[in-house]
Amino acid sequence: MRDFAALQAAAEQAAQAHGPLDIVLAGAAGNFPAPVDGISPNGFKTVVDIDLLGTYNTIKAAAPHLKTPGGSVLSISAYGVPVPMQAHVVAAKAGVDALTQTLAVEWGLRGVRVNAIIPGPIDGTEGMARLAPDEKTRAQFTRTVPLGRFGVPQDIANAALFLVSDAASYVTGVILPVDGGQNMLGGAPQYGMYLAMQERAAREAAAGATP
Repeated sequence: MRDFAALQAAAEQAAQAHGPLDIVLAGAAGNFPAPVDGISPNGFKTVVDIDLLGTYNTIKAAAPHLKTPGGSVLSISAYGVPVPMQAHVVAAKAGVDALTQTLAVEWGLRGVRVNAIIPGPIDGTEGMARLAPDEKTRAQFTRTVPLGRFGVPQDIANAALFLVSDAASYVTGVILPVDGGQNMLGGAPQYGMYLAMQERAAREAAAGATP
């Protein structure tokens, strides 16, 4: 995703083999849980390079080959709200959201639609394996979702299929949460988890300091 020349070559090869591109999916993502104090400048830059620059590079490389009119661009975003331990991701994906809506305005006259999805906690993905590596953390995440459960990859696939299909032919510039209602609660649930983690760390530190 960070190698623009490689993406250009891939897009050109695909267009030569199959004709104009109907759909471009930009799903680059890099993530590791850490507070701002624990994110190095290089770590922050790496996530921004993957998530934001990778999305831009993908769309930019594919743009000359997009079907016009009728092409569709779909990006995968995240959160849409402030989330502790995820400053690098939130910052990068906010850029993805802004890019999505700006392109929707700029490319509307070409007949190209540009949308994005914000997935919630999706079971069976690498991201959730990192963010919720044990049953206790999984239970905490479940309590942040009004529907009371994790999503599954098919939930994201269904939303993506709708947004790139003719059923959404009059939909552009949408940042669609597919998260069981989690986004409606803002960042409060994640902040509650962050507070609990900080309190637990303080107790453990105090217990370790007791002679």
